[in-house]
Amino acid sequence: MNTNKAEINLMLNATYIVKDGVMTVVEAPPKGFGKQTITWQDGKPSHYELNYTNKI
Repeated sequence: MNTNKAEINLMLNATYIVKDGVMTVVEAPPKGFGKQTITWQDGKPSHYELNYTNKI
């Protein structure tokens, strides 16, 4: 059995995607207000969409 390990900073507010053993940090909305939508295909994450709102 192959065991891969990754170390993450639990003090960092973030969303992570793990696909085929590779971890990617999903970008946060630049202004702090927004949402991340992750799309799955064949049981794996295929892409993500980042939307944000500017507050005035």
